[in-house]
Amino acid sequence: MDLPQPIIKNYAWGSRTALARIQGRNTPSSSPEAELWMGAHPAGPARVTRGGETVTLQDVVAGHPERELGADCAARFGGRLPFLLKILAAEQPLSIQVHPDRNQAREAFAAQLAGTGRGPYTDDWPKPELLCALTPFEVLAGFRTREEAARVLNGLALPALRPVAALLEADSGAAALTTALRALLEWPERTRGRLVDEVVRSCARLARQAGPYAAPYEAVTRMARHHPGDIGLVASLLLRHQVVEPGAALFMPAGGLHAYVRGVGVEVMAASDNVLRAGLTSKEIDVPELLRITDPSVRVAAVRPRLLPGPGTTHSYDCPAEEFALHRIALSASPTPLTPASGPRVALCLDGSALLSGPAGDTLTLGPGASCFVPDSDEGVTVQGTGTLFVASAGSPALDASAPLTRTV
Repeated sequence: MDLPQPIIKNYAWGSRTALARIQGRNTPSSSPEAELWMGAHPAGPARVTRGGETVTLQDVVAGHPERELGADCAARFGGRLPFLLKILAAEQPLSIQVHPDRNQAREAFAAQLAGTGRGPYTDDWPKPELLCALTPFEVLAGFRTREEAARVLNGLALPALRPVAALLEADSGAAALTTALRALLEWPERTRGRLVDEVVRSCARLARQAGPYAAPYEAVTRMARHHPGDIGLVASLLLRHQVVEPGAALFMPAGGLHAYVRGVGVEVMAASDNVLRAGLTSKEIDVPELLRITDPSVRVAAVRPRLLPGPGTTHSYDCPAEEFALHRIALSASPTPLTPASGPRVALCLDGSALLSGPAGDTLTLGPGASCFVPDSDEGVTVQGTGTLFVASAGSPALDASAPLTRTV
């Protein structure tokens, strides 16, 4: 078992209090702290001490993949730790985005390397995500139904948007949603600013009324303070607006358009950087590639924790991701087997104190906000203490899994 030094990502949308409070540091922090990374992702690998030397967890795994990951996990993922565990603290909205599936990522990245493809692909991995809320977490997740999206746009009573709503009303298929999205993202530059301003003003008026869409209209007015003039503010109204309550989670599959608006949560994701953006960003928006990857039929799934049989109180957040799984353990004075029992695991003590014990008598104590890496070679680990422990691990093999995922840059 290793006690790594996690990596804090200081993105502008982060909080100056959330991560510091979890870790017991003084608040406010000197700069926004958006994400706490606990893993071996190439863009921010945690550092561990092995044999008296400080090295990255990425190098540790690469040096002895079968020992650290287990033979099955090492073979499936080309010797890489396939997941990244985070605490995410959003005080401002993140970009509207979508991620490719496994085959799309492979093909697009290979084409990009060959100079025949397009898109901002950095590796050949998919990037499914699971977000477990620690506070009420506001999200835009998946498209509304075609009919509801038309009602939301028509509710603004803006003549300029009537043709977009008509696209939704005229077609009976889900593809009408991406047709409407294209119409907004390709809105002429000369009138785009005026449209966004009219939408924001109309949303502010409607948010003060007790209508069925007051909450998403109000969200647009808030997001406009951080992204003035962004056409993504209009596009956000095509997406389902919801607040995830603490303890519940959302699974973000490939092709599902989404954005995190505000809140604090534990996130586990495949260790990839493949992101295509649709708005609320200053970064490039490749509309054709975005629409090729976006699947309007995807419904972002709510995930309720499932109590596992056996000793202790361990819940699993079930989702169809080969790269990761997430468990939550309510700690007690009695030792509880660490779940899962084998494979690579990253354990995060969210609050309280956790004592992990190995079969050889080795122990490791975690305080609030601390995490540890448990390699496959450490089997039979138990945990006890107070508070809550999250455990990320590799997921189960996909039924249609083919060649292992290997490449990253």
